[in-house]
Amino acid sequence: MDDTRFLIIGSHGQLGRALAKRWPGAAAVDRDELDIGDAQAVEAYDWSGVKVVLNAAAYTNVDGAETPEGRLDAWRVNATAVANLARAAVAHDLVLVHVSTDYVFDGKRAPHSETEGFAPLGVYGQSKAAGDAVVSVVPKHYILRTSWVIGDGANFVRTMMNLAAKNISPKVVGDQIGRLTFTNVLVDAMELLLKTGAAYGTYNVSNDGDSASWAEITRAIFAALGRKELTVTDITTAEYFKDRPQAAPRPLHSELDLTKIKAAGCKPADWRAELKQYVAQEEAK
Repeated sequence: MDDTRFLIIGSHGQLGRALAKRWPGAAAVDRDELDIGDAQAVEAYDWSGVKVVLNAAAYTNVDGAETPEGRLDAWRVNATAVANLARAAVAHDLVLVHVSTDYVFDGKRAPHSETEGFAPLGVYGQSKAAGDAVVSVVPKHYILRTSWVIGDGANFVRTMMNLAAKNISPKVVGDQIGRLTFTNVLVDAMELLLKTGAAYGTYNVSNDGDSASWAEITRAIFAALGRKELTVTDITTAEYFKDRPQAAPRPLHSELDLTKIKAAGCKPADWRAELKQYVAQEEAK
């Protein structure tokens, strides 16, 4: 693939960094270079050398999206901006690769298939579902629906590692169930779909392995650190947010059905094995 004809949007985020590392020849922009929420800016952009748009930009502050200001930002980035990109993709015959989330579902059942209907619980999920709907009508599109992303940046694993460094035995939510997705797995899936010319559409992508709660994942992190003396106390989502009435509702079941992406040839690693490698790399920094 000629990565000089790729455009990475959202280059400062965890996924954006991973994409730029995999495709160093690609143009990589963030909001300060191309504000995709500005329809005129998107229309005026020079698309002549672009064939593939990798959209890693998103408003992901789940709780912030429930505020009046955050609601505006979430819809601008996750829906309006995506519609601007979709129009450009249609006008210039581009392949649009877009990243979605398990938050477009209510989490009352699992695993989630690609054909499950939207039922988002909060503003973040609602805005992401709107973006998915827009992308789905672009002739050449891939939507990669994922969950619990971990990469180079602020994330849950790094937070728990910091707690371990402070000798803190935390209380962690035990009733939200899913699987981690390391950014390299998302990039691998994108590369596979683009290289093979797989059928356009939506693909669930996460690491493989058993489903686990955030509390169980924390125990795995502490085990990888060799900190067996630290304990993890399970609490419910309701207990965790009892003093934060403005917090967004969370889906309790986030596991994604990986049958379709596996059939396309992708073989995501078990999240437990990938977690050990990630922790070791972080410790070595």
